[in-house]
Amino acid sequence: MSFDRRKFLECSCKTMSYLTMASALRRFGLMNAYAQTISDYKALVCIFLFGGNDGNNLIIPTDANGVPHTHYSSVRTASSPVGLTATNLQPMHVTAANADPTYGSDFSFHPAMPGVKSMFEGGRIAVLANAGPLIAPTTRAQYIARSQPVPSNLFSHSDQQNQSQTSAPNSLSVVGWGGRIADFMQSANAGAQYPTLVSTAGSAIFTTGNQAQPVNLVPQLVQGSPTLGPVPTATCTSGSASSSAATAGDCTNRTDAMQQLLTFDTGAALVQEASSVMNRSFLYTELLNDARLGKPAFATVTWPTTNLANQLHQVAEIIQVRNELGMKRQIFFVSIGGFDTHSSQGAATGIQPNLLTDLNNAMNAFNSAMNELGVQNSVTTFTLSDFGRTLQPNTGLGTDHAWGSHHLIMGGAVQGQRIFGQFPVLQLSGANDAGNNGRWIPTTSIDQYGATLAKWFGVNDADLPAIFPNLNNFTTKNLGFLG
Repeated sequence: MSFDRRKFLECSCKTMSYLTMASALRRFGLMNAYAQTISDYKALVCIFLFGGNDGNNLIIPTDANGVPHTHYSSVRTASSPVGLTATNLQPMHVTAANADPTYGSDFSFHPAMPGVKSMFEGGRIAVLANAGPLIAPTTRAQYIARSQPVPSNLFSHSDQQNQSQTSAPNSLSVVGWGGRIADFMQSANAGAQYPTLVSTAGSAIFTTGNQAQPVNLVPQLVQGSPTLGPVPTATCTSGSASSSAATAGDCTNRTDAMQQLLTFDTGAALVQEASSVMNRSFLYTELLNDARLGKPAFATVTWPTTNLANQLHQVAEIIQVRNELGMKRQIFFVSIGGFDTHSSQGAATGIQPNLLTDLNNAMNAFNSAMNELGVQNSVTTFTLSDFGRTLQPNTGLGTDHAWGSHHLIMGGAVQGQRIFGQFPVLQLSGANDAGNNGRWIPTTSIDQYGATLAKWFGVNDADLPAIFPNLNNFTTKNLGFLG
């Protein structure tokens, strides 16, 4: 093989050395090196689209009237089961200074995304084009010649879900980059009664740190959720949220227990996690219920009755009581599945359109909630997925696993109405194709994507390579989509 094994091993060793260093810092207690006082509040909210979202139908190059560019329509024709036409597309325009060299300023969102289109044109949403796991910048020629190391087991769900959440493209890490960001920012929440990391989608690698411990919440267990009704009016309790009021001593004891859970480390991580994760979840759910005593429901938001919307509703309620919990920095993980559309994907209607409708409505409601809380400039929401999908449809009325894909970034700090990164040339066997069916080689790495978010969140430049081990392989460290 012409693959440079020496280069691959060098990159692999560098990745593992950074991750090992982070683990060592954990044991020596050096992750809380930040002693500065942080007075503002910031949150990151990751929406993971499990299964591999077809970015080719999320946003497509069109003319000003929404007619797809011939690069798209010659492959996904009007008669194709996944081909979109001008009918019902959501035309939008990027700023003139951000015009794409191939496709100009005119693009369209999928017809299921009117709310996203409106927020994009209102400056609240940006698009990151063709991003995915990379070890170093890679061209089509380098990929075909195997002269540049690439992530292991490409096009595999489990591997690329792990790589997208850990930014470790050549090893199966058990620590996510959201967790590593939290490790470096723990001092921002000194004295807080609640973890920095929260998942409403079960146990997630993304929110697993070397030192910072996550809480995995089930939205239906929190008072005020659609299934449990209004927020309770009882004071702090040592039992369930529906029990009678407890003494101040009960509250103090539980607060002390919360602090111990935040810092407890037996050194046997797997045993510790197995024995405490359930208790942590229930204890923190109870604490959250108490913090929300007397808090009003959102007055300007109509929450959709979907799982994703319920998760984002839960996140919004936690952000609502950030001051009561003593939080300055928070990282959330929510998810929606079903994007593995090998069959019956659909174009304007079908499996993916239904999922995009859910995503559009949930993001729109969450944006309204952040506006109501007055934290729209302090909360940045972004999407991740396993990978993109092939431009060329398969024979099963769907599309197959690919590599790079497009992502959405939402928030008041976002430099909206812009497409960041390099939009791929939509040609089979073209400059960005890893083969001959439209598997785009990413032109932006997960490291660059995550580092831009981490920098805004407050991580120092010098610490970014410890979180994103291949970041220094890329010239541009900050993509500029956050002000």
